[in-house]
Amino acid sequence: MRYCIWHDWKKLERKRKNLIRLGIEAGQAYAWSRTRMGGWAVAQSPILKTTITVSRLKRKGYKPLLDYINNTQTSIW
Repeated sequence: MRYCIWHDWKKLERKRKNLIRLGIEAGQAYAWSRTRMGGWAVAQSPILKTTITVSRLKRKGYKPLLDYINNTQTSIW
């Protein structure tokens, strides 16, 4: 999910502004928005793990995949 959010921001300035909105200092947001790491690496890094947390995603209405699987999975035995 973090990858999709990072990829959706696309432009460097939008990434910087959104990181600031999520509580990162301006200088650090500037540096992180211009990282040369790939999208998947950023999604697993502290850059997004500290800003886009599971609790924030839940508040926005996203459900963890494990919860979805547990609620919809039927036993085949």
